[in-house]
This record gives sequence, C-alpha cells and structure tokens, in this order.
Amino acid sequence: MEIENRVAQGEIEVYNLADLWDDRPVTEFDISAFLVDGLMLKEKEFRAEVEAHDWSQYADEHVALYCSTDAIVPTWGYMLIATELHDIAQSTTFGRADDLRREYYTAALDAEDWSTYEDKPVVIKGCGDEVVPEMAYARATQKLQDVARKLMYGEPCSSVPLWRRPQETSEDDKPNATAVSADLPTPNS
Repeated sequence: MEIENRVAQGEIEVYNLADLWDDRPVTEFDISAFLVDGLMLKEKEFRAEVEAHDWSQYADEHVALYCSTDAIVPTWGYMLIATELHDIAQSTTFGRADDLRREYYTAALDAEDWSTYEDKPVVIKGCGDEVVPEMAYARATQKLQDVARKLMYGEPCSSVPLWRRPQETSEDDKPNATAVSADLPTPNS
C-alpha cells in the first residue's frame, strides 16, 4: 500500500513571509557616542565624529539609527549619518532593529506581485520565524484577501482557517420566485 500525500498534490499555495527577508544583518547604531557627554549635539564636534567614523563596516547591512540617551537630537543629525551610509548600507532608518524590520516588510509586501495567488487557497506559513514582525502577517492577510479565494494560517497539513471569499451567486442560481396577487379586501372598500 502506497501512502499518498494529498497536501503536496493539492492546489494550496504557501506564502512564507520569511522568504522576503534578505538575510542581511541588522545593526543598531547608537549616535550618543557622537554627542558631547552623550547628551548634547554640538555641530562642529558632531560633524568631526561623523567624518572620522569608518562607515564601511556597515557594508550591505541594515542600519537602525537611534540614541540611547535622553538627548534632544535634531533631525539633521540622523540625516547627516544617513548620507554617510548611502551606497554602503543596504538600508538605513531611524529607530531600533524592530522598526527597521517593520519598514522593510512594509516595503517588501507593497512591492509583491500578488497575482500569483489569484483565486487560490493560500496558507500563510507561520512557524514562529523571529525575523518576521507580527504586523507583516496582518498586512499580508489584507493583501491576499484582494486576490485569494481562501486564507489559512500555519502549514498546509495543519492550518487554521482565517477567511473565505463569499461565493458569488448569479441570476441563474437564485431561486425563481413569482409574485402572487391576492384579491384581498382593502380598507374602506
């Protein structure tokens, strides 16, 4: 007797959000080291620190810029560092690693070609990948609802149903009903 894998033979498409990640490292860059006493940005000293820093060490990495102290950093401070990372880092954003991943997944999901999943049942794979932010699951769900016939979460062999497109009924599918006239007395007749 041969065991048949009906899941593998089925029409279910698996959407794996982890496949969108480019596997590049994420580095959090704390700019407080460039501030006077870690608290105050003085333009001349700040620019000298930025100029002297070896930015090449961030080649092909995702860099999240933040400040770990309670310093009030003008926006242009982050912008100046971003100019140094341009053409070196894969991406640069303000915030922490989680912020960078959310931004990355937002852009990746917006650029995705969803037509592959047109009128198909889709399982959004969910194996607890640490790189994928939870917001990506919600965003992928919304994107897939525009094209898929059915959405599930988990694995094709063990999934949780999330949504199914309502079946459209044509005029031929509707029951035929005929109006019946009744000769009932009307008030004041």
